[in-house]
Amino acid sequence: MNIRSEWDPLKEVMMHRPGTEIDYAMLAPRAFLFERPFKSRIAVQEHENLELVLKENGVRVRLLRNTVVDAADQDPGFRQELEQKVLNTVRFFGNLNKSGQAKAELERNIKYLDSSTLFNIITLEPSIDLKEDSEPGSEYPTVYSNVPLANLYFMRDQQAVVPGGVIFGKMKRLQRMKEPEITKFVISRALKEKNSITVSGNGVFEGGDFMPAGKFALIGTGSRTNVDGAMQAINSGLMDFEEVAVVSNPIYDFMAGSPKDPMVNMHLDTYFNMAGDGLAVGAGELMRKAQLTIFSGRGSDTGSILGKDTLYEYLKKKGFNILELSVAEQLGYSSNFLTLRDKKIVAVNVATVLEKLVGQHIFPDYVEHEVKKDMEKKGNNDLFPNSKAVKDHGIDHVDVKLSELTGGYGGAHCMTSALSR
Repeated sequence: MNIRSEWDPLKEVMMHRPGTEIDYAMLAPRAFLFERPFKSRIAVQEHENLELVLKENGVRVRLLRNTVVDAADQDPGFRQELEQKVLNTVRFFGNLNKSGQAKAELERNIKYLDSSTLFNIITLEPSIDLKEDSEPGSEYPTVYSNVPLANLYFMRDQQAVVPGGVIFGKMKRLQRMKEPEITKFVISRALKEKNSITVSGNGVFEGGDFMPAGKFALIGTGSRTNVDGAMQAINSGLMDFEEVAVVSNPIYDFMAGSPKDPMVNMHLDTYFNMAGDGLAVGAGELMRKAQLTIFSGRGSDTGSILGKDTLYEYLKKKGFNILELSVAEQLGYSSNFLTLRDKKIVAVNVATVLEKLVGQHIFPDYVEHEVKKDMEKKGNNDLFPNSKAVKDHGIDHVDVKLSELTGGYGGAHCMTSALSR
């Protein structure tokens, strides 16, 4: 596995089809790090359509569940490890003697469970509380789901594929901490990727903050990736870029003095992306404000500071053209497109998404005011990716309906783990 730039032809991705785990998030979206509730059935259809679009464009799509099931059914060693993960996940409570018996029974019976069931158990993280039933000698089970992995369908964030292999992240929020364990298990064991490192200690690192660009790369830092995590990636020996610029997460002027909403620009890819060789797309105001530190990315001086700049000026010096997004476009997931190849992207249906966000009053009042002002000025017909600016920059785009799935806070880029370009 290796990826050197966002615009090289996309060959292979991994996706996770949302399952029962996202239904829990509908009950308390913010607690599950979602932006808003949405219709699960339609969301699954949108995910299926995204997969189809990628396949029609020559991309091999691996579904996480299928990859796990196939490996478990074909490799006894992998199956045994999967069973152990399930045994380590399920918890039994209640009467000490009865819960011990139930655990022992699961250990005896797990070999009879199919691999798909084992995968479901890992994503739902069930705990079983055994209480005395009205009939002597029997128990009444109450089932709890600890932290269902509702965000797992955002497959970008658990890791980043770089020129030398894979950097597995360490996620900051408790709701997502177990996800890299699963993807590391699958990528290392089922896909047999040997070259990898895992961010550890005080470092946190998420793949949505990593953006490769040929001779250089960007790593965003802010609410989900810190400098320690970025430096572990830079010093991993796997990056192999001339330079790696670590970008500090900026805020809009209109947010100054207000409680900062980390969902406005959680990852680098929520306000910035690359649509082609020498062509960046991002929120202009944020790019001008984003301070970055440039580090050497290879050789004996890896990790040494080469200079400082803003994201906007840094890219200009690299010869990039920049398509600037308005506040409304950025908050409608315009930058969270997936680049298929140089100047061809899979983009979110931004106008529809914005209508949902405004109609459901998802934004704080001061943010909604800016969004409405932008929408009135631009009009639906001039919003990314159907804007004049997109045509002028020669970007070919495939619009994919993701107006439900984006409720989890992310677009096509977040929903795909690029494995090879």
